[in-house]
Amino acid sequence: MDVILNNSSGEPFYEQIVRQVKRLIQAGELQEGEALPSMRQLAKDLRVSVITTKRAYEELEQAGYLVSVAGKGSFAAHPGVGEVRREQEEKLESHLKAAATIAREAEIPWEELEERLERWYKQE
Repeated sequence: MDVILNNSSGEPFYEQIVRQVKRLIQAGELQEGEALPSMRQLAKDLRVSVITTKRAYEELEQAGYLVSVAGKGSFAAHPGVGEVRREQEEKLESHLKAAATIAREAEIPWEELEERLERWYKQE
């Protein structure tokens, strides 16, 4: 499992792990049912604490991207279309809020912002 942590990023290590594992599962690089490294092994590989990998695995399990089986380990799972869509909508909402704030601060009229959004939306 290819997870690369960025020490200079402001994002905590556990969030970097969560984000990258989700991306691997969504891209099909980690298939449903495929075993993930144990928390201890991943912590050793990434040179982080087991607490960090434990938190990442717990978040992945809560989001439906991971299933833990006592005595057997943790396995990739697909959260379903609804969960993926909910996550995408949350990300979109965050970006739109930021864009609206920037536009207001720059005194960009609504019509101009709408035109820009439409141009980006329709661009392939």
